[in-house]
Amino acid sequence: MNRISSSVWTWERPRVAPSSRKETAPGCSRFSVSGFPISSVCTGVAGDHIRSLDSRGAIAVGGSEQEITAADLERVVVAARTVAIPFDREVLHVTPQEYSVDELEGVRDPIGLSGVRLEASVHIVTAAVTSVQNICRSVQRAGIDVSHVMLESLACARATLEADESELGGCVVNIGGSTTDIAAFSKGSVRRTAVIGMGGQSVTNDLAICLRTSWPTAEQVKHAYGSALTELVDVDATVAVPTIAGRLPEHVSQREVASIIEARMEEIFQQVGSHIQTIGGSAALGAGVVLTGGSAELSGCAELAEHVLGLPVRVGGVAERVTGLNDKIASSEFCTAVGLVQLAADALETDEAVGPSFAVRRSARLAMSDGRLETVTGRMKEWFNTLM
Repeated sequence: MNRISSSVWTWERPRVAPSSRKETAPGCSRFSVSGFPISSVCTGVAGDHIRSLDSRGAIAVGGSEQEITAADLERVVVAARTVAIPFDREVLHVTPQEYSVDELEGVRDPIGLSGVRLEASVHIVTAAVTSVQNICRSVQRAGIDVSHVMLESLACARATLEADESELGGCVVNIGGSTTDIAAFSKGSVRRTAVIGMGGQSVTNDLAICLRTSWPTAEQVKHAYGSALTELVDVDATVAVPTIAGRLPEHVSQREVASIIEARMEEIFQQVGSHIQTIGGSAALGAGVVLTGGSAELSGCAELAEHVLGLPVRVGGVAERVTGLNDKIASSEFCTAVGLVQLAADALETDEAVGPSFAVRRSARLAMSDGRLETVTGRMKEWFNTLM
């Protein structure tokens, strides 16, 4: 079920059967650190299977006075999201960008306006069904239901971007472990979402190969001595790197370590720049870029990004409007988790007014799907019998 409001945050329910809420897996607990019981969670999804597209739909405005209502907004968003989606993909989000009323373009909130034709531009995010199902089933095996599945880059943006950045044009680049997630905003709406198949683990793998050391050691070297900009490192500085198979440690120049990191990070930012060009380049991002994720904390990361992208860049933590968090949780490393909590809170108000629980609605939909399948199968059998 879609959530349609003046906000840009809308989503779809996960296509996965509800859990039977069996025994909690060994070592797991349904209670949070705060002591509150957990019955369901909002989980994030990322990966190179994420796809996005823009779509546009139009409807005739109903009513005798032809005044646009909230019901009209729902209908036009449904019309805009009616696009051909492959069977193996699932819609995660449908976010309205702007509306048009007759000849009037770029309307943000058309409710109350009079017109004959209402159009909507929306941004649709899809994911592979199997990837979403695997995440949901993993959570359910811990004895917890999944209430929502949301794109991690949008969750990160929810926690990081200030209102003026979203308005003027801002892009959140979340450098995660295996992927780098991008979410670009302008005029308060999502303009681009994308996923790059490289992240902090790619940097660690490069270090492990070039320094001939183990992956855990390379990870430690990256965080303790690494820099994303070679020129920031002292020429004479060295680091003792343990090698594999019990060999003696090798003394490596920290500049060599930085050069390995810089090469991979520069490649990541070049791909980010390619996605930014699709929305109009630097001219569309008046507020610049916000870097988040563990690798964004590397020394010189923001400076390198500014050089490659030609935009102002800052390393972002949780926005100032979110209070009550300690310094560690408010850092860029946990922006996605905080954003998921905020989006789940946004969804709670709508869910309370929906009616039947998600489990009941999902069971009903599965039953309908099974019935349709039986009907189609029966008709196919009848058709084959006529040919025999």
